[in-house]
Amino acid sequence: MRPACTVCGLDLSAQDAGDGPAVFAILFLGLIVVGLAALVEINFSPPIWVHLLLWAPLILIGAVAMLRPLKAGLIALQYRHRRLGASPPH
Repeated sequence: MRPACTVCGLDLSAQDAGDGPAVFAILFLGLIVVGLAALVEINFSPPIWVHLLLWAPLILIGAVAMLRPLKAGLIALQYRHRRLGASPPH
């Protein structure tokens, strides 16, 4: 997290999303991947290596792709609800 916005200079030093984005990414990806893996297993019954080939890249790419937007969203919610030192609007 940058200490301040590069465009407007807003102080962001008190903002922190913590582990929240990782938790949401795990839950969302878990729901998607487990559902898809179950459908593939029920319909095609492939060997385990096919599951590894299909789902490992999806999990890795999905986690990396989801973390930044989720972190930005949680920090925006913190700022919107005046948590962690955000100043009230004038």
